[in-house]
Amino acid sequence: MAKREVEDEPLDDEPIEAHVPTVGERLKAAREEKGLSLEDIAAQTRIPQRHLESIETADWEKLPAPTYTAGFAKSYASSVGLDRTEIGDQLREEMGGQRFASSQSEVIEAADPARTMPKWLVISAVIAVIVLIIVMSVLNRRSLDQEPAANTPAATAPAPTPNAPPQQQPGPASPAAASAQGPVVLTAIAPAWVQVTDQGKTLFEGMMQPGQTYAVPPTATAPLLKAGKPEALKVTVGSAVAPPVGPPGKVASKVSLKGADLMRGGAQPDATTPQPGVAGQ
Repeated sequence: MAKREVEDEPLDDEPIEAHVPTVGERLKAAREEKGLSLEDIAAQTRIPQRHLESIETADWEKLPAPTYTAGFAKSYASSVGLDRTEIGDQLREEMGGQRFASSQSEVIEAADPARTMPKWLVISAVIAVIVLIIVMSVLNRRSLDQEPAANTPAATAPAPTPNAPPQQQPGPASPAAASAQGPVVLTAIAPAWVQVTDQGKTLFEGMMQPGQTYAVPPTATAPLLKAGKPEALKVTVGSAVAPPVGPPGKVASKVSLKGADLMRGGAQPDATTPQPGVAGQ
């Protein structure tokens, strides 16, 4: 009996060490308690799932630098309800300040779920940007469409001045007769199609853009004008502005471009009707 007591005595003196769960075990237990998978944690924290697995298994060689690994663990802890600071301190003790291979160059910043922008806010911002782009496009197109309309009054504004009878008196001494000696120039104040011919020969034909001019050659003997939009043209003879070459909205045809004819107002509403002097043209 004495011998048995001696043999059993050392067993009573053996210390029993309590198992302290590692960071990975604590995180895994908290995750399973909440019924979450690693895929759920990865979606919440934006941490690659392979890094989460390495943290749970304490496989430090597969993780980036200790600083980033600690950040991953803290974000993991926040998502499962554990203390971030406590988990971070314990993780540093477990890693023991070890260095990892330089091949682990991947740097991923863990996203704190509390700082993640809500999806509804992101969607609202995207919709607001799209609406702003559409509104700006509509306003820009509307302003471009209104530019020709804004130019129309400018085209018709000078008309009353040359058409006023008191300003153009018949007779060789009138200002119109004097200005008929200058060059004839067509100026487009709005887009207009123009054709200028001389005895059946086309001198000019095409679209004239605002600001574009065409001077009738002085060698032309009987120049005639055909304009699809008479109100879009300003005709000058020398320094004087001639009356409109035709009524607005109607095609002006066979309008004499001689200075004297233009200043006499021969291009009035009956300009589309062939004149006796140009019937054979």
